[in-house]
Amino acid sequence: MTLAGCLYGFGGGTGFPPHIKTVAVLPFDNLTSEASLTSEINRAVREAVEGRLGLRAAGESQADAIVKGTIQRYDPDIPVAFTGTQSQNVNVSRKKLQIVVQVQIIDQASNKILWEKQGLTVEGDYTNNESDGRKQAIERLITNIVDGAQSQW
Repeated sequence: MTLAGCLYGFGGGTGFPPHIKTVAVLPFDNLTSEASLTSEINRAVREAVEGRLGLRAAGESQADAIVKGTIQRYDPDIPVAFTGTQSQNVNVSRKKLQIVVQVQIIDQASNKILWEKQGLTVEGDYTNNESDGRKQAIERLITNIVDGAQSQW
């Protein structure tokens, strides 16, 4: 594995310092009425930073980096496709949902933000089962976090 040049960052960033080997994913604050989102998002983020970014899990006080965030909005019922006319009953055949979060990855040693995204909006489509759309949206959220974190390396 070649690491030459991997510490280059954009916008003045220096990338993740080489001492970042462990991570603690703190429970995301949840400003929505959908309580189960907290555990679903935290589990997915934890699995991604450990599996895809190769960081080991650690307790908050021992971790080199902290991942924390806020679930700012959850909108599960946005119509995408429908049938019918104004004079007839309208039948929604496909919907999308949106999740909006704020995420930070913080270096505990320096208390510097290594990566941050405000207003990160992800969507998922579904026909009958909202959980299908939620799963898609959370997968897109994870991809955004991993891609954003890796862009710093």
